[in-house]
Amino acid sequence: MDLREVWQSESGDFTPWLARPENIALLGETIGLDLVVLAQEKEVGPFRADILCKDPTSEELILIENQLERTDHTHLGQILTYAAGLKTVTIIWVARRFTEEHRATLDWLNEITNEEFRFFGLEAEVWRIGDSAPAPKFNIVSQPNDWSRQVSNRAGKLSRGELTPSRQLQLEFWTAFSAFVEEGTYRFRTIKPGPQNW
Repeated sequence: MDLREVWQSESGDFTPWLARPENIALLGETIGLDLVVLAQEKEVGPFRADILCKDPTSEELILIENQLERTDHTHLGQILTYAAGLKTVTIIWVARRFTEEHRATLDWLNEITNEEFRFFGLEAEVWRIGDSAPAPKFNIVSQPNDWSRQVSNRAGKLSRGELTPSRQLQLEFWTAFSAFVEEGTYRFRTIKPGPQNW
């Protein structure tokens, strides 16, 4: 199904839809991050970044740039401009389809930057069966090298970090619960546990 059948405008339709808690959680689940929306159409000098989020665990800023069409050089320049202006370390570019050149560019950026910086490319698609409501899905086409290892390392740093006793208890609970769900035959998908998910 064409994205434009569901969202006619990036800024007027898709960005507000994606910024809703249930939809930003779906995107975050895809890449293994918790995302809290701080702003939509955030001003960066004379420009506007689509969505600015933060990771509630690390307090790092996360930039999301949307594109309802195939990737282009304009949006590539925008993600770099916004990332520099907002001092974000995680950049997520969502598009209908990535050209091979733009996917390779994100891969290259992940290779030449240290693990503090993360570039994700996600293709958005929408499915509809019969008269059902449109169901969005995000597919990763580019992600940081050794991303799963980085997520594990961040979780390890959190568990060794300066958490309050209640935050430590929450982290232990959600880590154990996530392992329990993954071992069972439940129809749930887990996300990276954090101490704030109580």
